[in-house]
Amino acid sequence: MRLGISLNSTHPTDDHAQGAQWVLERARTARDAGLDSLSLGDHHSMPLPYYQGVPMLGRLTAEWDPERPLGCLFLLPLWNPVLVAEQVGTLASIHPGPFLLQTGIGDGDGQFAAMNADLRTRGKVLDESIRVIKALLAGETVDSEHFGISGAQVNPRPPQGVRWWIGAGGPGPLRRAAREGDAWYGGPHVSAESSEMIDLYRDEAARLDRPSEVIVRKDVIILRDGDRATELGDELVRRGYRGMTKEMLVYGGVEAAVEQLVPLKELGVDEVVIRCMSIDQADALESIELAGEVRAALRS
Repeated sequence: MRLGISLNSTHPTDDHAQGAQWVLERARTARDAGLDSLSLGDHHSMPLPYYQGVPMLGRLTAEWDPERPLGCLFLLPLWNPVLVAEQVGTLASIHPGPFLLQTGIGDGDGQFAAMNADLRTRGKVLDESIRVIKALLAGETVDSEHFGISGAQVNPRPPQGVRWWIGAGGPGPLRRAAREGDAWYGGPHVSAESSEMIDLYRDEAARLDRPSEVIVRKDVIILRDGDRATELGDELVRRGYRGMTKEMLVYGGVEAAVEQLVPLKELGVDEVVIRCMSIDQADALESIELAGEVRAALRS
């Protein structure tokens, strides 16, 4: 099982330049730890500093291993698909390795309103966005009545294509992930009890003769002082961390983290993408460094 990282984009600091440096430091540490992939999230209209994926990822191409996958989440119902295709074409031309295009339907009344998007139609918009972007990246000239697009085309295009990771949480979205994606990008709720979801996804992908990797994101704290990591994690859960329960998270020392991730490996998950919980920079760098040891243990 591979172990990748989704870098935190939110850094609550008044020194916004320092926050950007923290992102770069985490990327360098993930590179040196040997993590298998690096990506960034997507959110808009934030009250705290949130370092946007496209410009930050362009900068990170100078830090990341050119042979390892690099990518970015685009919540497509919030984006113009021509703009996404242009950004992906440029980013994938800068990075010589595999490019990951991650997507999902998104959520949140505030960010949808700020981006003039409609929560009620996000599923249909996602489907049309995927169609348009795939056609554009394949070199086609594209029309879309929904987006008011006529005769659109993009250049440059990804020299090696892209790998689509599609988020899904129910039967219909899982079928979309199987139909349109190269991987299902599952959230922190995916656990050893999620075998039915994985089977549904893989059965549908097999029926369509499609790739069927399973990727799962987990928020983590991994420290040499495992007791301290547990205390930090328990305190964040008590404060309602992202609406998650303890069972959805991974925290403790290296051995504890391996023990918590082994059930996903046994379930056949292809890659776990870690994201540091809300901890300070020193603890985050230690967590990322030790994630390299977790990766080695899981692959042994």
